[in-house]
Amino acid sequence: MPDPNSVSWQMHADPTMWIAGIASLYLQALHPKAVAGVVQNSNFQADPLGRLKRTADFVGLGVYGTDEEIATASARVRATHRSLRGVVDGRSFRVDEPELLLWVHCSEVYSFETVLNRAGYGLTDRQKDRYYEEQRFAAGLVGLHPDEVPGSRRQMADYLDRMRPVLRRTTDSDVIYTFLHGPPVRGFVRHGLPVYRVLVGHLAYSVLPDWALELHGRPAYARADLWLRMMRRTALLVPGKIRRLAPPGHLKRAIERHGKHVTPSKARLP
Repeated sequence: MPDPNSVSWQMHADPTMWIAGIASLYLQALHPKAVAGVVQNSNFQADPLGRLKRTADFVGLGVYGTDEEIATASARVRATHRSLRGVVDGRSFRVDEPELLLWVHCSEVYSFETVLNRAGYGLTDRQKDRYYEEQRFAAGLVGLHPDEVPGSRRQMADYLDRMRPVLRRTTDSDVIYTFLHGPPVRGFVRHGLPVYRVLVGHLAYSVLPDWALELHGRPAYARADLWLRMMRRTALLVPGKIRRLAPPGHLKRAIERHGKHVTPSKARLP
């Protein structure tokens, strides 16, 4: 259940979440079955902005949505996953296998926590552990048992260590790398691609952990953390009222429901 007094409520309002979210997609792509499920079933090439928006929408709902909105969205996601299959090495698999759902969840929350802190958000170790514990709720929304999901930094580190032998660069991960560096958008938006590629696409790649960069096999920015901190400071100059107008707008509606006293702030971190 969304909680205005949680770490997640404060943290997910930070503008760096957009970079962290894209970084999580690069990380997810290193799992051969997880990335095959996306490439073989998604229309992300035909509708790049729609695919990214739907992902952000579901993440935002889990923190700022109403109970009814969350229940509806999670039921829709689980039903969609149940109907999808992928093929790797000639073998078919369901995209809702617990192993794959767990990898996607862990890639997301690990990226959110680590990228925001590299950007200067500044959670304490206790708050980081609390964040992982809170995000077990999000794991439950896609059908995982919360008790079987990493709920602390130590548990997450152990999980990622266990997964390392499974991960590798593939043809499908290369597709995702290319897509995230330059989504095939049309119209006026395409003119912003060169700036996006430098300030978002490759920056999000560059803040992956070193072992993930080694697996992807492409060079990263040498001073990625400095770029990230500069991006965050620049974004924070935009008034919060304006930032909250950005899609999907769940935070804005949550503040309208509860009142301005629930406006996210680092000062309200538990």
